[in-house]
Amino acid sequence: MVETKKTKNGLVQQLLLSDQGAISRQTEDQIRSLRREKIDKPVIFIGAGTCGLVAGASGTIQMVKNWLSDHQVNASVVETGCIGLCSAEPLVDVQLPGKNRVSFANVTAERVYNVLDAVFNNTIPEDDVLCQFPASNFLVWEGVPVWTDLDFFKKQTRLVLENCGLIDPASIDEYLARDGYKAFVKVIRNYSSGEVCDMVLESGLRGRGGAGFETGKKWKIAYNTQADQKYLVCNADESDPGAFMDRALIEGDPHRLIEGIAISSYAIGASQAYIYIRAEYPLAVKRLEKAIQQAKDYGILGQNIFDSGYSLYLTIRVGAGAFVCGEETALINSIEGNRGTPQPKPPYPAQRGLFGKPTVVNNVETLANVPAIIRLGPGWFKSIGTATSNGTKVFAISGKVRRTGLVEVSMGTSFRDIIFTVAGGIRDYKQFKALQIGGPSGACLDHTCLDVPVDYEAISEHGAMMGSGGLVIMDEDTCMVDVAKFFMYFLQNESCGKCIPCREGTRRMLEILQSITRRPNDDGKHETLERFKGVMMLEELAEVIRDTSLCGLGQTAPNPVLSTLKYFRDEYEEHIFDRVCRANVCKGLRTFLIDIDKCTGCTVCLRKCPANAIIGSQRSPHFIVQDKCIGCGICYDSCKFNAISSK
Repeated sequence: MVETKKTKNGLVQQLLLSDQGAISRQTEDQIRSLRREKIDKPVIFIGAGTCGLVAGASGTIQMVKNWLSDHQVNASVVETGCIGLCSAEPLVDVQLPGKNRVSFANVTAERVYNVLDAVFNNTIPEDDVLCQFPASNFLVWEGVPVWTDLDFFKKQTRLVLENCGLIDPASIDEYLARDGYKAFVKVIRNYSSGEVCDMVLESGLRGRGGAGFETGKKWKIAYNTQADQKYLVCNADESDPGAFMDRALIEGDPHRLIEGIAISSYAIGASQAYIYIRAEYPLAVKRLEKAIQQAKDYGILGQNIFDSGYSLYLTIRVGAGAFVCGEETALINSIEGNRGTPQPKPPYPAQRGLFGKPTVVNNVETLANVPAIIRLGPGWFKSIGTATSNGTKVFAISGKVRRTGLVEVSMGTSFRDIIFTVAGGIRDYKQFKALQIGGPSGACLDHTCLDVPVDYEAISEHGAMMGSGGLVIMDEDTCMVDVAKFFMYFLQNESCGKCIPCREGTRRMLEILQSITRRPNDDGKHETLERFKGVMMLEELAEVIRDTSLCGLGQTAPNPVLSTLKYFRDEYEEHIFDRVCRANVCKGLRTFLIDIDKCTGCTVCLRKCPANAIIGSQRSPHFIVQDKCIGCGICYDSCKFNAISSK
């Protein structure tokens, strides 16, 4: 890597401030080196995002260094972010001089020596290889697929994620060599703030963090509001279970976010910007801090940037991890040092927000789209996607699929393509049952929605919302009533408690769901009657919460229940009338029986039963007292003779 002190003046001047075509031969060589189009020694790339580190990348990195030391090989070791294929972590790429970069999957510490021994001897270990990244004038590895031909990547359109997993996120030089910050310099040297707002409005970019409000329209409101100070806030408080898009983008390409923030701040006339990020993302915070300092050192942030007369200061605010702080007014309260609770709207933050000043709040993905829109033009961006939803959308895919990870697809791509092509379908040859989109207050959709395109209006027509991009896939072993209960438990616990409909309504909905996923403890107390009364009021209660809650989080809180009732009503009916869970998930409805022909009387189940519901003597068949059984399944798990069954 080229040292910062040496490249600070020359590279910035050549790449950002010179006219096109005026780049020196020395700078061209520097760019090629930074883009790995010309290398004079081997380079080993290791996916060191959070997902990679959890999979064991720390041990892989150390073992790679040990191998290089043992074999006395002079090579560079680069820690990258996640390329998206989280299920294949730890990922290790090797680029030898004159040859394509080749990638290997699931390279844990104990497999490092085998992989590197083979590659440095010009052979490919077939069990480990994933793909290769072609480049001009480099030799191709025979028999190794190109990365864009893999099912996981070929349906993707990588705009926001184009650098993630490929570049060193700790190097501003590598970002500059890939046209980084060109859009920002172009803006402050050639366009007025109003013109930038118009360009983004023309592009059709919509907010990627919720309901999809037009980004340019929000900017115009703030731009047209007179004030002595304005603020831009990046919402990186990614609080949805199963969502990790913002984290991965920041860890893999932090300068793209900073450039998007800089352009957006200029567009609305803000001289101070904030990144609000949760404390649970220490690696993302660390990489952001380093990237911000690099941008300051290069004169990209600070006073009178490149003599344009524009100044911008960027500050990180670390949040405590409250789900409600994902709502923009609660987030603003938190930055101000107050309790993170939502405020009534209007006035909207774009009119009166942080410290009472006009404030634009955009999420990470929204801001990361801005540099490409400015660099390539609003028409280019508008040509991607559908008539009402332009560009791409990043999804974090988790759950019961073969390939989990981060994907970016063009708007208009069907969920069927995402699940069965990109993600490889349902694992273990199970049947698809549902997809959950929009976070905990999103919706669960069944197989009839697989061909719905990724489009704000199309998804809304099916009772769901795009949300930030979490996509949880469920198979036949999932109980949809239990899923609704899980999300309602989460939402009830994360409610700020400020408004009664959300605070008390979600609690009551949770109690109703809990009651239908277990047998009544005492029918003498009319539990069965109360259970049916609660069920009858479930949908009406959900509508009241939706209509009367203060903020968007409370208004969407009933969605998990309403959507599962819409698409999986038969499962509710089975739980209510038959007291049966077809997926055998709801412990309170499970019935366990002992086969007396198989029971040896070993007493293991009797001793482990927490409810003392099993009776019997040693070496004689045991029996389960159903009135005492709590359905925990400990007896089933502990029986070594397969004598216990459930129904």
